[in-house]
Amino acid sequence: MKQNNATRRLSQQLIEKLGYILLFEISDPRLDLITLTGAEVSIDRSFARIFVAANEARYDEVMEALGSAKGRIRSLLAKSLDWRQVPELDFRIDRSTDEAQRIARALADVPETLAVEKDEFGYPVEQVETSAPEDCA
Repeated sequence: MKQNNATRRLSQQLIEKLGYILLFEISDPRLDLITLTGAEVSIDRSFARIFVAANEARYDEVMEALGSAKGRIRSLLAKSLDWRQVPELDFRIDRSTDEAQRIARALADVPETLAVEKDEFGYPVEQVETSAPEDCA
């Protein structure tokens, strides 16, 4: 969705209200330990896409819980927002945290060949062994 300053403000307001609703108003244990990572609100405020992060093993469970609570969430949003129209909610899983963890694991497992000293062209520099001078006695 195309975003401008007004829709970014609306998105931020929507995230704050949704966070409060999910934390204090909805008592579904499947929605514990989820994070609202972002939102996109359409210009006419009729549609909102909300991005949610959770443990990778709980994706289906979280989406099922959000789907079943969507009507209740919309009615609570209607009471808390001063918007004329309450947007249709589309919850999506935000997989960017999974990708960041995958990259962090890849960086932690650096192959030994990357630690080899290289010249300006990327070729390994030959190690010249310096031996102690022999005693000539």
